[in-house]
Amino acid sequence: MALQVIGTGFGRTGTDSMREALGILGFGPCHHMFEIFASDHQRALWRALAGGAAPDWDALFEGFQSCVDWPSAFYWSELIDVYPEAKVILTWRDAESWWNSFSKTILPNIQDPEDKASLGWALIHEQVFSGRPYDKEHAIAVYEANVAKVKAEVPPERLLVYEIGSGWGPLGAHLGVPVPETPYPQRNSTREFKDNESTFHS
Repeated sequence: MALQVIGTGFGRTGTDSMREALGILGFGPCHHMFEIFASDHQRALWRALAGGAAPDWDALFEGFQSCVDWPSAFYWSELIDVYPEAKVILTWRDAESWWNSFSKTILPNIQDPEDKASLGWALIHEQVFSGRPYDKEHAIAVYEANVAKVKAEVPPERLLVYEIGSGWGPLGAHLGVPVPETPYPQRNSTREFKDNESTFHS
């Protein structure tokens, strides 16, 4: 099963809500960092990739129709070439709002040097943020550079820039499917993340 939707947005841009929304619209299962928390097999595959192993994308996404959030969002530029028919979604919020959420949720979980074997450290701390996720100015610059790169490199007919709070309309139009009458999902708030953050060290 080839990926039909590729998410390019950083964690804390509504990715878990988007994961559920894509499932409701028929593009699930959707790969998300939560899949790695739940699977030793997934954890091993993605840790190997973060450590420099050659990617086997079909194995990494076996059983999934879509992907959002890290770790896959770090590799979006490769994925859009591997899966040229896939639609692309950049989940987005303004940089200051993103930092306020990131700094209260993911950041505290990727700073422990004793946790260097985790995917959070190896990928997010070291590769996404070059070892400086705690530096607000640097982290925001990385966030904004990713947004700019997506907009510059993804053909406009493939790309939806989805701002948090936009509801079903833009998503359904981009994917060419009718939208449900149920409310758009609202998942993984800062409070919910903190309730589950012990699972992040994978």
